[in-house]
Amino acid sequence: MGGTGTVVSQFLNLSSSSSSYSPRFLAPSLSCAASTLLHSRFSLPSIRSCTSSATATPSTSSDTITPPTPLKKRVVSGVQPTGSIHLGNYFGAIKNWVALQNTYDTLFFIVDLHAITLPYEAQQLSKASRSTAAIYLACGVDPSKASVFVQSHVRAHVELMWLLSSATPIGWLNKMIQFKEKSRKAGDEEVGVALLTYPVLMASDILLYQSDFVPVGEDQKQHLELTRDLAERVNYLYGGRKWKKLGGRGGAIFKVPEPLIPPAGARIMSLTDGLSKMSKSAPSDQSRINLLDPKDLIANKIKRCKTDAFPGLEFDNPERPECNNLLSIYQLISGKTKEEVVQECQNMNWGAFKTLLTDALIDHLRPIQVRYDEIMSDSGYLDDVLAEGARNASEIADATVNNVYQAMGFLGRR
Repeated sequence: MGGTGTVVSQFLNLSSSSSSYSPRFLAPSLSCAASTLLHSRFSLPSIRSCTSSATATPSTSSDTITPPTPLKKRVVSGVQPTGSIHLGNYFGAIKNWVALQNTYDTLFFIVDLHAITLPYEAQQLSKASRSTAAIYLACGVDPSKASVFVQSHVRAHVELMWLLSSATPIGWLNKMIQFKEKSRKAGDEEVGVALLTYPVLMASDILLYQSDFVPVGEDQKQHLELTRDLAERVNYLYGGRKWKKLGGRGGAIFKVPEPLIPPAGARIMSLTDGLSKMSKSAPSDQSRINLLDPKDLIANKIKRCKTDAFPGLEFDNPERPECNNLLSIYQLISGKTKEEVVQECQNMNWGAFKTLLTDALIDHLRPIQVRYDEIMSDSGYLDDVLAEGARNASEIADATVNNVYQAMGFLGRR
């Protein structure tokens, strides 16, 4: 990933004393998984073999967790369990995770703590979290290669958020575009403090795991920049020689993560507006294809989706955003190249193409839906996967948060 561009931190020029940081970043590594998942009825690959792991049990202020560096670079990501997982989530995130898990040390979680920043149905949160986890697995995320867990099951997310909040200037949060947009729509009386501070929770999600890379879309780059700035700031305020004087390891407390940009063309737009991205929050369900939509509903949505009156079909015409979007969906769902799609579809009318696209969507999503139903029917299996994922994640997260407590001067616990 050497070609990944670095996001310039606004905090890098604060002080030259940051040169006292050690260039060697030590990150906790994932533990081996329990053998309880080996005999799943679904014949998933076996859990990864045991390697040396970190245990987060500092008992005094002079104890620092210094587990070995993982053999692979680490990637973390997650999706909120609100609304329905749709094609945009699938191609923009989850499908990429399936490839990433073969190359990186991966942690994929259900970000349920983020789901409560806006009004939500408490009765549905638990059910939606389980459903989202099942979709991860149904799409090909393999618990023998990736840790899959629920964010709130690892308490260190909230602990680290509070510690990071003390070092986060309020001016940084006031600049967050998404907060401005959502608070303007909802009004001050309907907006909780969590909507303002959730970028700090997002930073906690990333920094807890000493992440090397974070998959980001265009609308998330600002949040990753804040995470990087915050890592640099905490490293400067509490790391280096200051931490060493407190009996710690010294050097950097956090890795500064890099963005991992998804493949070009993975952005799926709305079926009702080719200039707006497909979104869970769009008021009309007609605007999106959900992964669990039955075939009749998929056919109806494609039949009614917005098109244009131009002859033929083509990519990249700015006057035809809906045409470009539907061709892009077909390219992604069929696995064909852009050139192959042009050759196949350029002379089609909309009726013929919509039939082709509908059939391709149904064929692609059917195995995912079957696998999802199997997983949801075996609650014990899903519980085991999430519990094991949370244990793996907690080992890393607890080591990180204990080091932060130490570096910030808290009294160690025996």
